[in-house]
Amino acid sequence: MEAFAEYLGRIDNPQHRARTQEILAWVTKKFPNLMAKIAWSQPMFTDHGTFIIGFSVAKQHLAVAPEKAGINHFSELIVQAGYDHTKQLVRIQWDSPVDFSLLEKMIEFNILDKADCSTFWRE
Repeated sequence: MEAFAEYLGRIDNPQHRARTQEILAWVTKKFPNLMAKIAWSQPMFTDHGTFIIGFSVAKQHLAVAPEKAGINHFSELIVQAGYDHTKQLVRIQWDSPVDFSLLEKMIEFNILDKADCSTFWRE
């Protein structure tokens, strides 16, 4: 979590900061082998130098970015969880519950799917 301290400190809304910290701490604890880092001014997690999942704070939501392949693979579950999404990110409204089971599935999918990936992003 030390990697995210400065980022979290810049989130003005205390509820948004607490929610973001909760999610980042959960990923850190659940997936201790992932590397926590800030890149492109956003918190993200990588595995063997490849992107696994990233997060960003917006006024109305927390954006979760599991790459397009993760969105496509879990599109139905994302909608069932009550979230909307684009081709690249999932929006979790600040007043919505976090579906940690879905987050876990997306992270596990990317870890397995990118096990042999030698680039940061999928090609």
